[in-house]
Amino acid sequence: MLLPIVKYGHPVLRQRGSLVDPEMEGLDDLIENMLETMQEANGIGLAAQQIDRALQLTVIDVSAVSDRESAMWVDDEAVAVEDFMPLVLLNPILQLRDDFEMGQEGCLSFPEIYGEVNRPNTIEVEALQPDGSTLHFRCEGLLSRAVQHETDHLNGILFIDRMDRANKDRIREEYEALHSVTQEALKA
Repeated sequence: MLLPIVKYGHPVLRQRGSLVDPEMEGLDDLIENMLETMQEANGIGLAAQQIDRALQLTVIDVSAVSDRESAMWVDDEAVAVEDFMPLVLLNPILQLRDDFEMGQEGCLSFPEIYGEVNRPNTIEVEALQPDGSTLHFRCEGLLSRAVQHETDHLNGILFIDRMDRANKDRIREEYEALHSVTQEALKA
């Protein structure tokens, strides 16, 4: 079932998500609906906040992206990224490296708005899986950027918060207009 994606200006996007118990009632259906919604919107990631649920839950799938590389290691062994897609992360914890690089990001909650964000290229991730097991992995490239972007959502942080002043100023008019439209819709 497709779910509505909330837009910038909706208060849930600024909420830190509650921890998710893999035994949570309806979790499998929620994950399936989030994946369907993300794919229909041509996204590579979707956080629970974006569908109006303040939970520590995100889905990611970078397998269809061919112009931006991703790499992944599980137990220090290189693995095929596509073998782990779609990736479902519950309660993710990140360890960031200091190999920062600029990269363009967009967001399903900011339709047609893109900006440059400086993020570490390499991260280590620990997260629960829907079956209750723990997944530890290291990733680089687009997958790293997507995991960081979505984990930020789980903590009420938006990609515009990570931009430097020049990049944020370049798109300010667009995201402020979106915020106003969203606020008016919420009042109606």
